[in-house]
Amino acid sequence: MQFDTINAVQAGLAEQDYICGRSLATVTFLALKLGRPLFLEGEAGTGKTEIAKAIAAALGRRLIRLQCYEGLDAAAAVYEWNFAEQMIAIRTAEATGGADRDALKSELFTKDYLIERPLLQAMRPQPGGAPVLLIDELDRTDAPFEAFLLEALSDFQVTIPELGTIKAPEPPIVILTSNRTREVHDALKRRCLYHWVDYPEFDREIAILNARAPEASAALSREVVAFVQRLRTEDLFKKPGVAETIDWAKCLLALDVIDLSPAVIADTLGAILKYQDDIQKIEGSKAKQILDEARAAIPA
Repeated sequence: MQFDTINAVQAGLAEQDYICGRSLATVTFLALKLGRPLFLEGEAGTGKTEIAKAIAAALGRRLIRLQCYEGLDAAAAVYEWNFAEQMIAIRTAEATGGADRDALKSELFTKDYLIERPLLQAMRPQPGGAPVLLIDELDRTDAPFEAFLLEALSDFQVTIPELGTIKAPEPPIVILTSNRTREVHDALKRRCLYHWVDYPEFDREIAILNARAPEASAALSREVVAFVQRLRTEDLFKKPGVAETIDWAKCLLALDVIDLSPAVIADTLGAILKYQDDIQKIEGSKAKQILDEARAAIPA
């Protein structure tokens, strides 16, 4: 499939059960058309990671994921040497009286002993075309790693001291995500097209739920979405995302629930709220109040 128009982007992603709005489809189209990295920021659970998976599946490309974490450095993201195999080669050479020191050194630092990590893998040619490189939750890393990414995202190349510079023959499709637990530096953002992924409006969240949990009845889906959307207006430590909406609907289906009730909500709050303080705020009469208000707000 080719994403040669904005409508084609929306249709292609919809085939992968990813329902996106016009604005997100537009910036995705532009990122692909211009060969620019796409930086997606928003609350957790709004579908930032899923769009990378959907793009890769729709285009038939390999998805390479770099999951970020505190303390991630360039070596862990790009490559490392297979130390265990190198030691075996050294011991074998010593035992057999093999190659001299210089020859052995040159042999140890070759591709045979190289462990490729996501950024280096993304620079390699892949069957079917350039891969989709997902740099997930960039905000979990620190400034030095961001600085390193500037070269990789500007020139689509990485440098290995022992082997030299490796440049991608075809730039990968790069998608970066952030939950905005901290601000990402402007220098990195300037190299990307930016989009804030917000919670979807009622009709689109219904469409998402229909795609991901088609077994749910129309009535139950509308109640679930209305309740979650009303719940997001509460003062919560962590508001439920679309991922929680889908999880909750699947939990309700597993329990053979036909429609929502305060008792059912109390029993399944752990599917949509992940902090005890938030659950305590919603338990009891508050859940009934939110359910009544949600039902009243459901579009006719």
